[in-house]
Amino acid sequence: MSNEPLTSGTMIPRHVLPLVSEMMAESPAVVIQGARQVGKSTLVQQIMQQHPGRLLSLDDDTVLRAAKASPTEFVRQDVGGVLAIDEVQRAPELLVAIKAAIDTDRRPGRFLLTGSAELLHLSGANESLAGRAETVTLWGLSQGERIGVLDQFIASLMAGVQMVGRRYEPVDYALLIAQGGYPEAIKRSLAGRARWFDNYARSVIDHDASNLSGLTSFDRLDVLLRLLAAQTSGELVLARVARDTGIPERSLPPYLRLLDDLYLTKRLAPWGRNLAKRVVGKPKAHLADTGLAAHMSGVTEAMLADVIQRPKLGGLLESFVLSELVKQREWSQTPHRLYHFRDATGPEVDIIAELSDGRVIGIEVKGASRLGNEDFKGLSYLQQKLGNQFIQGVVLYTGVDGLSWGPGLCALPVSAVWQYSTVF
Repeated sequence: MSNEPLTSGTMIPRHVLPLVSEMMAESPAVVIQGARQVGKSTLVQQIMQQHPGRLLSLDDDTVLRAAKASPTEFVRQDVGGVLAIDEVQRAPELLVAIKAAIDTDRRPGRFLLTGSAELLHLSGANESLAGRAETVTLWGLSQGERIGVLDQFIASLMAGVQMVGRRYEPVDYALLIAQGGYPEAIKRSLAGRARWFDNYARSVIDHDASNLSGLTSFDRLDVLLRLLAAQTSGELVLARVARDTGIPERSLPPYLRLLDDLYLTKRLAPWGRNLAKRVVGKPKAHLADTGLAAHMSGVTEAMLADVIQRPKLGGLLESFVLSELVKQREWSQTPHRLYHFRDATGPEVDIIAELSDGRVIGIEVKGASRLGNEDFKGLSYLQQKLGNQFIQGVVLYTGVDGLSWGPGLCALPVSAVWQYSTVF
């Protein structure tokens, strides 16, 4: 199939690279945020080939001690160009020093920072970086990046272009879901990938979580992550999560935010525009990487591909589609925000893409290879309520044909998310 495992030394161009270069030409500081092992350091190395300067990693204990010993001198050192600091969240005090340095010299491209956590939630970071830095989030490899295609599904729907590329079967989707998007995991064999996911989750929880948070019971974090993995794409009902994990409901919010800050989870907010008097306001909780989600919930490739276990594909497939759309937002030429919709009377839509002008695209994700009118129920409801503000309703499924399902509605293979040809 097209998405073969990567080999050691494979260098895949990242779609955010032009965006980062543009930001560096205009802003004093650029921040690349994302989970560990998504390729931030590799991306920075590629950028540094085009920009003179110096790259320093705070994962090096000696460099970290130097940064903490004298933050002001550290950020003001003469490096002959851009100063790139990898894993800056390990020394938050540098952000205040960077603020002072920028306030005395606002030349663009002075600092390039990476962080394996949401920096704006670090103490003092919001004030330090506000108006001085632009931020881009790097997620795992998108399917388009893996096959060398600029994947922009929302923009492609708006342009009305035609789907191109090979046909995917359910077994293909099972493999892609189980691989996830971490470059190192994709490279590995089935057994090697399982070991890598075990070590990855343990490392992030034992080290990054403890460095970034005042929380002390990190065994709770592991239990919570495993529960969310098993229920990925489900609505986040705190009382139910508290019951299933044994974590008091009042204690859950900081743990949930920490998982978001580490880019391990992605919460999808509910969408509503006074369409109905009662809209259920609970977010959906997705693991950001489906390979990690499948591994932590004990779901194997074979289980995903086996027709008897096909229901297992449902939640993971929805998270897989969402993860691709979240990645594509970073470089999309059609700005939009992502939500989910559920009306208290029953109708729901898995993913809502709301454009900057308020118009909406609705996306349903089905693990089935055959569809019926019932699969369009939520989209039809939304279309009726929104009228001209509803651009398109799409049901993504594991079949192979693109089909019209009436005005403004269609069915497309899941692979259409990254196999649309882009015409601009």
